Amino acid sequence: MYRRMKLRRILPAALVLAVLAAMTAFGAEEAAYEPAAYATALALLPPVVAIGLALITKEVYSSLFVGILVGSVLYSGGNFEMAVTHMFTGGIISVLSDSYNVGILVFLVILGAMVCLMNRAGGSAAFGRFAARRIKSRVGAQLATILLGVLIFIDDYFNCLTVGSVMRPVTDKFQVSRAKLSYLIDATAAPVCIIAPISSWAAAVTGFVEGEDGFSVFIRAIPYNFYAILTIVMMVSMALMKLDFGPMAVHEKNAGAGDLFTTLGRPYGNGEETDGEAKGTVADLLIPILSLIICCVIGMLYSGGFFSGADFVTAFSQSDASLGLTLGSFFGLVITVLLYNVRRIMNFHDCMSCIPEGFKAMVPAIMILTFAWTLKAMTDSLGADVYVAGLVQASAGAFISFLPAVIFLVGCFLAFATGTSWGTFGILIPIVVAVFEKNSPELMIISISACMAGAVCGDHCSPISDTTIMASAGAQCEHVNHVMTQLPYAMTAAAISFVTYIIAGFTKSAFISLPAGILMLFAVLLLIRASQRGRTDG
Repeated sequence: MYRRMKLRRILPAALVLAVLAAMTAFGAEEAAYEPAAYATALALLPPVVAIGLALITKEVYSSLFVGILVGSVLYSGGNFEMAVTHMFTGGIISVLSDSYNVGILVFLVILGAMVCLMNRAGGSAAFGRFAARRIKSRVGAQLATILLGVLIFIDDYFNCLTVGSVMRPVTDKFQVSRAKLSYLIDATAAPVCIIAPISSWAAAVTGFVEGEDGFSVFIRAIPYNFYAILTIVMMVSMALMKLDFGPMAVHEKNAGAGDLFTTLGRPYGNGEETDGEAKGTVADLLIPILSLIICCVIGMLYSGGFFSGADFVTAFSQSDASLGLTLGSFFGLVITVLLYNVRRIMNFHDCMSCIPEGFKAMVPAIMILTFAWTLKAMTDSLGADVYVAGLVQASAGAFISFLPAVIFLVGCFLAFATGTSWGTFGILIPIVVAVFEKNSPELMIISISACMAGAVCGDHCSPISDTTIMASAGAQCEHVNHVMTQLPYAMTAAAISFVTYIIAGFTKSAFISLPAGILMLFAVLLLIRASQRGRTDG
């Protein structure tokens, strides 16, 4: 009897231990699972498929989903159950459970609500009228858009949506196409953030430079960030020269005839209500935007520990952009609601109705972002970063002076395929530091800058990039139209940047290579203008 009682006590404990052991073994087996396509060229197939389909079909959602599906099938080796499970648990559910991603989505929703508030209060329309009295031409409208984009250097998401909402009425008045507005927004978002020492991008880069003073390295790399600098110079030059080429020229010609979209699609048309247009003033736009900027800066400093004793530079370098922007946008929204209620422009009920309206306006961008993040999760699970890292390390000793140009190309391709600049920084910068840290510190700076420039270029060109998506949302432009019209401009700046990095690899001097790149850019633009005039005369 005693033995039976003892057995009854031991059996449950033994069963629990057995289950735990099985779960541990299963977990170890699952953790050790490595797909056959891991760290091979096939790891880059999902984004290639998604991008190719998006450009062919001009339909983004289904193209991204097919890319995700290809990634999950490669991961599972053809096992249906594992493919479906990985697509959701390792993909969609995983990225939507990530606190950083959720913070970005909350930030977008709040920004959408603020844009809707400013439109309904009449602030955007009032600024449009104010700017229209002072801006007298299409050139002036484009230059004003570029200037505002350069001034808002804190974060690329914030830049895209704010510049778009503020400048849309002005560019519409002067018949600048939505595709051109998208390009101006996109080209002053990431390229400005990557050369601004106080920005979320600078914070991200400095965090990847291990074993070095990240902030000092970032500052020294700015003159070598050829793609960002050449892109800004190119924008201003084309605006002053009244030059457009490729598909963008068609959009600009149609805009001059009254068609700003050159397409039937208006996917972001929900945020254009202006119920309070008669009451709104310029202050009803400027105060919310300034509040948003100040609150976002304070939020980023808070997330970096500034109020816990960290100095300003350290706080920015270790800030959490997602948390900082979420906190900043929330307090910016509160200030905006209070302002409009105190000024009796909108009552509290009307303000609250703008929150779901702003959410609806951001739904297309949120969907594309979610799919793009999921696609990146698929490439990560297939070891795309390991494959690319191996390629770079294998070529490190072969032609050392050409390596900055090679790193620029690798960064372009990786960011284009994955749709992320920051992920590209995380893969390439530690490799560059390890290769050059002891051998050639100056070449390390040039190569780190080449990595940053390549990542921004690939991100700029990629239809699955979050910044590209935000630029489309900010300008309320059909996403594929934005990608197709922007690509020839980005590729022109990229080709000149590649040659400039070859020059920098040999001269190791920004004072020689950067002016050479700017001169090449002007020469190319003048050749394009001459060829267009030749076709017109002919």
